[in-house]
Formats: sequence, structure tokens, C-alpha cells
Amino acid sequence: MTRYFSEADSVETVNARMSPDADARLTEVMAALVKHLHAFVKEVTLTEAEWETAIAFLTRTGQMCSDTRQEFILLSDVLGLSMLVDAVNNRKPAGSTPSTVFGPFHVDGVPEREMGAEISLDGVGEPCLFEGRIVDLDGHPIEGALVDVWSDNADGFYDVQQPDVQPQHNNRGVFRTGADGRYWFTGIKPVSYPIPDDGPVGEMLGHLGRHPYRPAHMHFLVTAPGYDRLITHTFVAGDAYLESDAVFGVKAPLIVDFERCEPSQPGPLWRAKYDFVLPPRG
Repeated sequence: MTRYFSEADSVETVNARMSPDADARLTEVMAALVKHLHAFVKEVTLTEAEWETAIAFLTRTGQMCSDTRQEFILLSDVLGLSMLVDAVNNRKPAGSTPSTVFGPFHVDGVPEREMGAEISLDGVGEPCLFEGRIVDLDGHPIEGALVDVWSDNADGFYDVQQPDVQPQHNNRGVFRTGADGRYWFTGIKPVSYPIPDDGPVGEMLGHLGRHPYRPAHMHFLVTAPGYDRLITHTFVAGDAYLESDAVFGVKAPLIVDFERCEPSQPGPLWRAKYDFVLPPRG
């Protein structure tokens, strides 16, 4: 144990102060954090002015947080950290549908709707039929799966961002599969949109020459007894931001061709078909 701090022994000195009685996992995580933070400072020769700027940035990030906005999650998203945490916690068997980031706009308590229902409550946007099956790794249908879906509106905003503009639960729905494992509902074709960029995270993106846009997507949260929970999106093929998603959420298997329907036929203008494959729990 080193008693006094020095540049050479900084990591060992700090980590030696942790009690042997502290929680083992906490000790492991904090020791690694100290190790990498100190290595970062030494690698870039961080100046005192830069350190003060970083402290001010983190302070403003915390001050932007509220019941409806989490600027720290946004920071994690744009640094790719959220996707990395998702990746290491969702290593799935071959053939499973890939997961992606949850996003900040999910709402609990959305009422379950009858299969096939319309989730666009304001009637604005290009109608789209979403359909497919929930199946296991062998392709067998999963009965009783809950399919929780949500998307932005035609202007690129979620209902919780515009509580005085959009109806509650606009472009949201929860559906339960039958014996055939099928789901289908009508919403709107999603549009690309910018993440909130009026705070310190948006300012950072601007300084880095990065845009704040996410490609158009529909969110899916799929759960079924005995199977792993799936949090994912389906992305609109051909979107301009697929290869530069601000939060790195795009995975190639999740890109879907949205087929334009014949304009002479009644019904939605678009159709998006996608099957979700769930591995058994554990």
C-alpha cells in the first residue's frame, strides 16, 4: 500500500484506500473506473482548464435532467455507451432478433388494444400496416406474447414531448399474440428526427461536427413467458441517417423494406413485415 499520492502510483494509491469489507462488485467496478480514468488523464495530458470545462459540462448535464428528460442517458447514447451496455448484456444465440437501445420515450401502462387496431390517434401521417410473427428459434409461433410498440408522429415528436399537442398514447399500443404468433396493427410510417440538442449534449455534438438525427424507426418491446425480453426497433430502409445514427442504434438485420401499397387499393399506404425471434430465457 502506498501512503502518499504520486503521478506514477496514482491508481494504486487511490484503489488501496477501499476497505476490504466493501461490496466486492462495487470494489471491482470502482477500481477499474479509477484505473481507466487515470490512464485517460495521463494519455491526453489533461489541462486544469480542460478539467474545469468537463466539470462544468457534467454540472449542466445534471441541471438539464427532469422527470421528462434525462440528459445523462442522452450523453451515454451519443457516446455509444448505451449500445455497448446493451450489447454485453444481450448476447443472444444465433438466429435471435438483435436488440437495440430502449430510448427515453417508452411509457408504462399503455392499454392493451385489440389485434389490428389503429395506434395513430391524431390521424396525421402516412398510414402503415405493421405485421409479422413472434416465433422461437425453431420458427414455432409464440402464443401470448405481448408486443408493446411506439413511434414518433409525422413531425418527429413523441406524444410525451407534446402533451398539449398530441393525444395521450398517440402512436402507441400493446397487443397480445394468439396461437399463430401473429401481430398486426396500423400506425404511420415513422420519420427521422433529432434527439434533443438544446442542452450540453447537443452543444458537444455541434463542437464535434456531428448531427443529432436518428433514422426513422418503430420501437418494439416483446415479452413472453419463458423467453428473453426483446427491446429493439425496426428501421426504415433507405433512410438518410441509417449509417450515422446519433445514438448508434442501427443493426443491419433490423432494417426493413417499407413497401408502398397500390394507391388504387383501400387501406394503408405502406406495409412493413418483420418476424421477431425470441430465444428461451436463460
